[in-house]
Amino acid sequence: MRLALFITCVNDLVYPATGEAVVRLLRRLGHAVEFPGAQTCCGQLHANSGYRDEALPLVRHYAEVFAPYDAVVTPSGSCAAMVREWYPRLVPEAADVAARTYELSELLTDVLGVTDTGASYPHRVAYHPTCHGMRVLGLGERPLRLLRAVRGIDLVPLPGAEECCGFGGTFALKNAGVSAAMLADKCRAAESTGADVLAAADNSCLAHIGGGLSRAGSGLRTVHYAEILAAGEGS
Repeated sequence: MRLALFITCVNDLVYPATGEAVVRLLRRLGHAVEFPGAQTCCGQLHANSGYRDEALPLVRHYAEVFAPYDAVVTPSGSCAAMVREWYPRLVPEAADVAARTYELSELLTDVLGVTDTGASYPHRVAYHPTCHGMRVLGLGERPLRLLRAVRGIDLVPLPGAEECCGFGGTFALKNAGVSAAMLADKCRAAESTGADVLAAADNSCLAHIGGGLSRAGSGLRTVHYAEILAAGEGS
């Protein structure tokens, strides 16, 4: 299988360690991963903000860049949701490559049949299911199944896990007051777990939550779950 990594803008510019973790993890599982250098933004920000005409060239470019691959993996529930949910509507000819684009947990469990990545992570971890991953992709228990198999992990439930953190891309800018209130609720819930680490499938949401925790003086760290799955000996 010819497999490509779609890193996404946020990860490429701010959290490159997450993309590196995905490659390290898949190589450990015996799969080669290619990184097409011509990839750009998926157009989610444009489309979600009402600039759909401006998103179209990005959609077409994504379809062209990733057309040669059997599968495309991305460590972002929101970007995977953009590709799978909106690409077929915006540019019908992009539907084929959209169907071959997977969020990391989907690729591991549904395509590769993996539930144990061989990771070791001796920390107390709570998991926040992000909105796009939960409500659009329907990831369900996939990330949690993978995390439960990690050696040494103490995976604890997050109260109100299915409640939005308040980020929502430009929502946090246009509705700052509401966003801040939602963030405060999420931070309180996360701190109540006694966890050392809060994990999720989207670094954008983790950046929002991590900012709230930092401003509150919390010692709780935010870590993309791909970095947990790639941790341990042999990684």
